[in-house]
Amino acid sequence: MTLPVPLDLSPMEARLVDAIPRDAGWQYEPKWDGFRCLAFRDGEEIALQSKSGTPLARYFPEIVERLRALEASRFVIDGELVVPRGDTLSFDDLLQRIHPAASRVARLARETPATYLIFDLLADGNATPYLDRPLEQRRTLLEGFAERFFGGDDARLRLSPATRESATVDDWFARVGGALDGVIAKRVGAPYRAGERDAAVKIKAIRSADCVLGGYRASVRDGIGSLLLGLYDGGGRLDYVGFTSGFSVAEKRALLEQLRPLHAEVSFDGRAPGGPSRWNRGASSVWQALEPKLVLEVAFDQVTSDRFRHGTRPLRWRPDKAPRLCTLDQIRSTDRTLRLFA
Repeated sequence: MTLPVPLDLSPMEARLVDAIPRDAGWQYEPKWDGFRCLAFRDGEEIALQSKSGTPLARYFPEIVERLRALEASRFVIDGELVVPRGDTLSFDDLLQRIHPAASRVARLARETPATYLIFDLLADGNATPYLDRPLEQRRTLLEGFAERFFGGDDARLRLSPATRESATVDDWFARVGGALDGVIAKRVGAPYRAGERDAAVKIKAIRSADCVLGGYRASVRDGIGSLLLGLYDGGGRLDYVGFTSGFSVAEKRALLEQLRPLHAEVSFDGRAPGGPSRWNRGASSVWQALEPKLVLEVAFDQVTSDRFRHGTRPLRWRPDKAPRLCTLDQIRSTDRTLRLFA
């Protein structure tokens, strides 16, 4: 490719903050729960690159086909790959799209096609680079690009919403609730800061749930390694949903003694904790079951297949809450994310 933007360009990052900045000079965008992706086109050549630089084109042939069909023959755009299901986004379906078998990739492209949500234009059809242009100019150019080359009803390519009004962000949360993954705020006067976090901030949507303590993994050094959390399903079975470990060393050691009287043979009678995971990186899978009598409120961000995708943060013990009232309904949001395009 002979584009003015290199294929190994690192996407602009955002720094995590606690609150939405509400002073002047910011553009707000939804934070999508998908795969960050830079798309490059130079004539018939098309490349899709992940945030880590991994090629994605072979996994999303429907996006490659749609980009190739555009009348614009040369461009570089930044966006997010997602898999819609009605008004919802399915991260499970998105994960399934990364598969080594070409036949399965082709089948999934038909059954669970992706959408590319575009939020920045880095070079256009005249091979003009826009990396040094301020965001407010790049957004205007992007909106013109979208209006010219793909419409609002395009199923594969969509212009991601953006606003300069913080009140509109409040409306986004009101319209889609906890389904919104968060908000990105970008400085309107800043250039595209490849690989940097100084021109944008992100605010994650954090929710909480009351969970039953169903067990723990011990640590030789600190007493408790992590607490294993459960929620009851519709049939009254306790399903493992994730873990929390945000306690001080002193608290972990004290917890080990406090939990000994609750040792049990069985606790999770639905889905139980498995072996080594991406979190424990091959550590021991041995865990101790507990009688499901204690309730802990935890903060979490994302849920996949009725499980916390990341570790959770303990908030407070809930001695006032009956364990049987701690159900999966708490973390099953009615995802209405795509209503932002209505």
